[in-house]
Amino acid sequence: SAFLAQITHPNLLGRYDRGSGSPYMWDKVGPKNKRGPWLLEPSNFTPATRTPWGGRRIVERLKPGVDVSGPVGESWELSVEPDFPSRIDDGPLLEDALREAGLESTSLLVKLIDAADDLSVQIHPEDDDPALDDDQSGKPEAWYILDADSGAGLYLGFEEGVTKEDVSRALSQAARLDQLMHFVPVSAGDVFVIEPGTPHAIGRGVLLVEPQQVTPGKRGVTYRYWDWNRTYDEHGRANAHGAPRKLDAARAVEVTKWGSPRGAALLARNRHRSGPATANGDARLETLCGEDGPLVSSTFRIDRLSGSGVLELRGRDSLAALTVVEGRVRVEGEQGAVEVVRGRTAALPASEHAYRLTLDGAHALVCSL
Repeated sequence: SAFLAQITHPNLLGRYDRGSGSPYMWDKVGPKNKRGPWLLEPSNFTPATRTPWGGRRIVERLKPGVDVSGPVGESWELSVEPDFPSRIDDGPLLEDALREAGLESTSLLVKLIDAADDLSVQIHPEDDDPALDDDQSGKPEAWYILDADSGAGLYLGFEEGVTKEDVSRALSQAARLDQLMHFVPVSAGDVFVIEPGTPHAIGRGVLLVEPQQVTPGKRGVTYRYWDWNRTYDEHGRANAHGAPRKLDAARAVEVTKWGSPRGAALLARNRHRSGPATANGDARLETLCGEDGPLVSSTFRIDRLSGSGVLELRGRDSLAALTVVEGRVRVEGEQGAVEVVRGRTAALPASEHAYRLTLDGAHALVCSL
């Protein structure tokens, strides 16, 4: 019954061992590199019904070897979240590998997001919000912009002077909530930190990497104010005769931090413009976000790798995700090595020793908490 539960999990259906053709099983020995680094499977996609705004850039630009049809809005690159957990390539779930290696689980969740259409206007609560259930978590997040169409951007916070009453009135009248929000054009290399209580929406035409913090074993909570008055069929396709997505307008308004900075003041605190990466130069490591980064954050650390050559990545006290978006990176740890190519992510367990990185025409991010 345990095996049946494993292979009938919605996130594992239709996935087979490339060698034997049988559904994935793992033995008690676990992966060859028992303490990492571990290469993760590349196709941890959410269904179109969950992300009806998704496009094709994740598959066509970043994962051309993955055979999947239709829109792909999200790829959960590293996750121990119960609905879409990551699996080590040809091995166990990441959560199980960490446990077997005697390592702590992780609050880190890293996604690729492709917005072919505007996402809903939404917000995330704090972890200590008393209305959260026992299996729910808050969800601070950050964004690193990989690509953006001309004029594309983000909706980030309400405009100066917009009140709680203004927003409640607009929601009750199904008015356009985006007209009350601050729109921020973006370009490749921009980094943002989205704190709980901040209204936001990713606009159409934006491709990004999104690290989040979600308590292990729990589901990160999103409250939707408004979804552009759209309706969908049962397959997640826009349909004038369909049904709207579930909204949580009252809760969204309730958890909004109305006294927080807005507009230019919010951007000054929560954005860094690092510019596009240069994959054809010498190997380079830049800290974009962290306690000592140009974008100061006590939650996230984001380092960018670029170019060709050898670097050392200092050991850290929590698991990190290395996501390659161009070229390749070979990662050598104390007990093993993996090669990470475009569209793949490796889990780098906490270590007091440095990882040796060999970059080849690379553009990659290392995200940790």
